[in-house]
Amino acid sequence: MSSSKKTILLTGATGHMGRATLRELMARSERFRVKALVLERERGHAALRPYQGHPDLEIVWGDLRHYDDVYRAVQGVDQVLHIGGMVSPLADWHPELTMAVNVGGAQNIVRAIHEQGRTQDIRLVYIGTVAQTGHRAAPVHWGRTGDPIKISAYDHYALSKTRAEAVIAESGIRHWVSLRQTGIAHLDIWKTFDPIMFHSPFNGVLEWVTVNDSGRLAANTCEDRVPDAFWRGFYNISGGEAMRVVNHEFAHALASAVGQSDWRGSYRPHWFATRNFHGQWYTDADRLQSLVPFRQETLQDYVRQLRESVPLYIKLAARLPASLGRRRIQKLAESEGGPLYWLTHGDEARIEAYFGSREAWQRLPRDWDKIELEQPSRVPARLEHGYDESSAMADLTADQLRRAARFRGGSFDQALVDDPFVPARWTCALGHAFGLSPNLLLKGGHWCPHCMSDSASYQAVAARSSFFAQVWRDGT
Repeated sequence: MSSSKKTILLTGATGHMGRATLRELMARSERFRVKALVLERERGHAALRPYQGHPDLEIVWGDLRHYDDVYRAVQGVDQVLHIGGMVSPLADWHPELTMAVNVGGAQNIVRAIHEQGRTQDIRLVYIGTVAQTGHRAAPVHWGRTGDPIKISAYDHYALSKTRAEAVIAESGIRHWVSLRQTGIAHLDIWKTFDPIMFHSPFNGVLEWVTVNDSGRLAANTCEDRVPDAFWRGFYNISGGEAMRVVNHEFAHALASAVGQSDWRGSYRPHWFATRNFHGQWYTDADRLQSLVPFRQETLQDYVRQLRESVPLYIKLAARLPASLGRRRIQKLAESEGGPLYWLTHGDEARIEAYFGSREAWQRLPRDWDKIELEQPSRVPARLEHGYDESSAMADLTADQLRRAARFRGGSFDQALVDDPFVPARWTCALGHAFGLSPNLLLKGGHWCPHCMSDSASYQAVAARSSFFAQVWRDGT
């Protein structure tokens, strides 16, 4: 192996994005060698088999939760692609494990980089999530990084990723970046059979990205051509305008790919939540693309690939009358984690979170012909961030930060701005004192860690924060 090759540590190599990233990196083995941190129980995983014995792939068997494993994995690498972690729906069922893996894993990577004296030269790419900004129904369905962090109730995954992002952004590492992942369009999506499918409102929006483009992006961040302006920033990953759809449009596209004539036939509209999920269209969708070009596929490309990959037995089953499969789908909605389960078992807290109230759910039509499948405005609209956004981070003044803090209902508690990437002192609208870097606040949309983590406090925050009030509509 040539010493001129960059060594890349990849976490999450057996997940959807990680697999695509591994494939991209191994196709560039003339420039890269890969260390992959993989759980011991995943020996023989299909994602690893094509590269068994490859001289430019080293598997480090270990766990993100175990510091010694992470330390070994970080040794000798030039860049870390931290893609691994617990994701929904599994994260919903195991919140403590999710925190240990997602937050603890980020802490372990940062600690290992520090203890190896690599903070100035190693590159760290962290994958966040659009779920951090929560439910963004029309008319505030357009978003960008720097918008308020607003975690949906019961979303342990989004909470863990928000906390982990703060660990990365305030790590003291010179070259880090947070890429907030959107919905990944992958070829196994038809296999998803979990109550989480009912948590997504069919009139919600999302700006998807294909799994191939995601892997291409991650690998491209390792290339020498990445500009220095890319680092220490926050970006939304997306396939751009070509992947910008309303959820009911995406459901129709998936149904057509598997040969189903009408996606609505297998469901009833009142089985789906109307709020408390996540998703938005991006006003800054092209910013990442301009710095690290990666897009090559559209929704049409993805649907074609999905149609070609879906097994014949699935396509044959899709041709049967939808009513035959409806009872199976209904049972899923009635199972633990599904909306019909909450309604039957009197889980009023979740009913309120996902529908507004039991009465609001009762008013929902039971037939699709009485449901309006909406088309929200496609004219981009930006939220106000409460400071002069033309100012470079290095030029921020104390007056600008005081103004930004007042817009958030709080105060900037220092006389001077030190390093904008180092935590400063603030007080939030509810009186919590905390430390947060100006960069994480203004560019990442973070604010009081206590309030951000407590969705029950959001109503009180919105009453005092003009910044947060922009995204708080009807209690979500």
